[in-house]
Amino acid sequence: MTSPSPDLDAPLPDAAPTNWVDRHAPVALRPWLKLGRFDRPAGIWLLMLPGWQGIALAAAVEGRSPDPWLLLLFFLGAALMRAAGCAYNDIVDRDIDAKVARTALRPIPAGQISVKQAWAFVFGCTLVSLLILISLPPLCWLLGVLSLGLVAAYPFMKRITWWPQAWLGLTFNWGALLGYAAAAGGGLPPLYIPAILLYASGIAWTLGYDTIYAIQDLEDDALAGVKSSARRLGDKAPRAIGAFYLATLALVFAAGTLAHLGVGFALGLLAYAIHLGLQARRVRVDDPVLALKLFKSNAGAGLILFAALAAGAL
Repeated sequence: MTSPSPDLDAPLPDAAPTNWVDRHAPVALRPWLKLGRFDRPAGIWLLMLPGWQGIALAAAVEGRSPDPWLLLLFFLGAALMRAAGCAYNDIVDRDIDAKVARTALRPIPAGQISVKQAWAFVFGCTLVSLLILISLPPLCWLLGVLSLGLVAAYPFMKRITWWPQAWLGLTFNWGALLGYAAAAGGGLPPLYIPAILLYASGIAWTLGYDTIYAIQDLEDDALAGVKSSARRLGDKAPRAIGAFYLATLALVFAAGTLAHLGVGFALGLLAYAIHLGLQARRVRVDDPVLALKLFKSNAGAGLILFAALAAGAL
């Protein structure tokens, strides 16, 4: 007796059952949109928001509001580079993904898209992103090129270190430096140190939220031999997440203080602290469904910090 074949058009386990790709996209486009994770937009937000925060910080230092056009460019760039990064990650991890329940139905391991086609997708998204990058000041070109090394190395981190989440933090939050440089006109003003502190706070934030995300895969990762901070920390993960979030708050507070941001920043930072504190208090290593919910809530947390930095100009 043979087992029934999997429904390749069904929503992936970590995508919302009502996501727009499965509900509205043409059937032929669904594998491509899923390759770029457009059915799971939380990752776009988490890649975009550090850039928006960097833009807001630079604008607040100069006593003005963030440039809407620059925010739009960073949204488009984040969506494209996240899609390229996810496809590249799936190319590298295709054998591992086939062994993990949550990822087995991704387009490459499921046989919907070939490796050669996936590479074409990566290069296409990267090329369009490059066109956006060259519209920014020259310093941003250098920062953009340097980020490619972080992106290229990330899929291999889970094979060589228990802390791939730290490398993801280095990668996903690079936009804080890029956004600050873009909004500051490409120069290195005297108050560039707050941008570095904002970048460091983002790394700690990512350590927290991606450890939460990794709780979903504890059993499958152990079977596949994949390393993660959640596996390394075990039952200590909730306390460690709390510590990561405390570091996040301390670093972003230091950034705002050195940038002389106003009371609007302080009020927004309080809301950000409450959001992160509730996450750390609720997370459990034996509840992967809750872990995914808490992970997704970080898009809201990042927006709160963006608003806090923008309000710092008041």
